Amino acid sequence: MAGHSKWSNIKHRKGAADEKRAKIFSKIGREIQVAVRSGGPDPETNNVLRDVIAKARSYNMPNDNIQRSISRAAGDSSSDMMEEIHYEGYGPAGVAVMVRVLTDNRNRTAGEVRHIFDKFGGNLGSDGCVAFQFERKGTLVIERDDTLDDEQVFMDALEAGAEDVDLDQEDVIEITTSPTEFAAVRDALGQSYDFAAQELGPVPLTWVELEDEETISNMTKLIDLLEDNDDVQDVYHNWAQEDDA
Repeated sequence: MAGHSKWSNIKHRKGAADEKRAKIFSKIGREIQVAVRSGGPDPETNNVLRDVIAKARSYNMPNDNIQRSISRAAGDSSSDMMEEIHYEGYGPAGVAVMVRVLTDNRNRTAGEVRHIFDKFGGNLGSDGCVAFQFERKGTLVIERDDTLDDEQVFMDALEAGAEDVDLDQEDVIEITTSPTEFAAVRDALGQSYDFAAQELGPVPLTWVELEDEETISNMTKLIDLLEDNDDVQDVYHNWAQEDDA
């Protein structure tokens, strides 16, 4: 990973989620409803729903909220109107940014996303302009404690089907999987370990360092404002953030 970890980016988003818990739960609830409408309410037979529920739990979303979203989808056709769209663009200093949205109004959302990019020194690009800089992977993060045995985690992860295990970070162990093996590895390791984060999505192939304070400020504001937008579900980028960014 060229000395950089996806955990720092996940940690940034999870830290923001603590301050915006209601908005994050609302977005995940919408994602649950769309998954239910497309594949049914049983996570045992609906893999998309199963992954969204796992994501919800990684953000400490209460089970009551999860079940309420599943139940609501059974009698609410409005989620059928939601469209998933992916936007690509560049932040300041050429940081590659990918944005995943669920929207019932494509024109409104496109205008809002474009405005945010423009406001902070970026620009919204065409499909494929930055996608080649990312690779879809599963990421599982286990926080270190005194009881954790690195060698055991390493062996358990590889046996479960993981592609890579990063033991070089001080506070966490980061496990990488292929998209097809993500659920199987997560379920196998979940019997013995708790995850600080679990994600399936784009992972940068290269990272961009930002040193200028104004550029860092603009990039931070761009990410925060995108994530604050009601239609935006996920923001991915290749800025190598520091843990306190």
